[in-house]
Amino acid sequence: MEKINKVDPWIVASTAGAIVMGLLAVFSATHGSTSGPGDTGLFFRQLSWAGVGILVVTAVYFADYRIIRDNAYLMYGAGIILLLAVLVIGKKVAGNAGWFRFGMFSFQPSELAKMITVITLARFLSEDKTDIGNPLHVMIALAIPLVPAALVLMEPDTGTTLTCLSFITPMIVLAGFDLYLILLIVVPIALLASGFFNLTMLITLAVLSLAVFILLRKKVALHQFLVTCGGLAGGLLTWKFTPEILKPHQIKRIQIFLDPMSDPRGAGYNALQAKIAIASGGFFGKGYLHGTQTQLRYIPAQWTDFIFCVIAEELGLIGSTLLLAFFLILILRMVWMVGAIKNKFVELVIAGYATLLMTHLFINIGMTIGLMPVIGVPLPFVSYGGSSLIANMMMVALVLNFYRNRRVIGY
Repeated sequence: MEKINKVDPWIVASTAGAIVMGLLAVFSATHGSTSGPGDTGLFFRQLSWAGVGILVVTAVYFADYRIIRDNAYLMYGAGIILLLAVLVIGKKVAGNAGWFRFGMFSFQPSELAKMITVITLARFLSEDKTDIGNPLHVMIALAIPLVPAALVLMEPDTGTTLTCLSFITPMIVLAGFDLYLILLIVVPIALLASGFFNLTMLITLAVLSLAVFILLRKKVALHQFLVTCGGLAGGLLTWKFTPEILKPHQIKRIQIFLDPMSDPRGAGYNALQAKIAIASGGFFGKGYLHGTQTQLRYIPAQWTDFIFCVIAEELGLIGSTLLLAFFLILILRMVWMVGAIKNKFVELVIAGYATLLMTHLFINIGMTIGLMPVIGVPLPFVSYGGSSLIANMMMVALVLNFYRNRRVIGY
């Protein structure tokens, strides 16, 4: 009888490596901190969350994946209830009312809701009765992630909202929906949003969109032209009436993204200090616990959204590359599993989580080097935060569960 490996060493090693580097970075970022009471205890809290995460990983790894699949809708309902509850009784952190406080610990339900939404969408799209060509079924598929995304936006948490939307396109395309039709839906929305930035970005995106349409269909169709023009018109409206649509702090973030030097001591401070920290790390870094930007606390709350700066400054290009290599191995291994395990539910879950992981990486690292606005998205497995750490460990455990049972569920 053929002997098969029960544990994928690539996924285990890459995940463990990212978690260990995260713990080291959190310790360095809070080492000898004088920025606030209790900051030096953040490392031990993160360590305790990692311990809880190991228990969660064990439970999910040995669970029957069919139980998770069959109870997806129940979990989704529970997640929606938590998102509604946090709007009423949640604690505000940095203007975001998305936290439950339990003594010295906090819980952010949106982190868990993202993972549950991936599982629920995969369950719906993999059902035999689901017809991806049926407009009603497509609307239901879109509503599954849009409902939690709308609730998260009400907190308000723009960054998490974007990540909640990131896996929609790859999952429904993998399920059989025509990518061309998706572009007809997404392009006007993208053009509408680009109007908040500047006119040059809007026009450039409109031209590129029309070019993509032509490449996919090899011709210029009336609906392509109308969709692009409609999105361009909407973008012009958002560009013209941005002050009436967005809140002042949202406008400020866009302005800082376009020109951090417009307010170097205010809203642009974090972005500028992050760039200084990363650039000053050089090839080998300044040494662990010896980063000047890190140890002198030039970047506020650097153990959360800006933790990549700690690694880049103290461990340099070598340390940063090692961390990115861990993520690359993890993502590539999941991409391989999508093609190797012939089970529609499994394929969709893994593809959804891989997309979510890549979105977090792109936004988090992008905002530290100036490619993205500062919108508050954690670096998976690395940033301080028990909710994010446990939710991501849960999803990795589910992927390992699929791998362990690959001969049963399809290979």
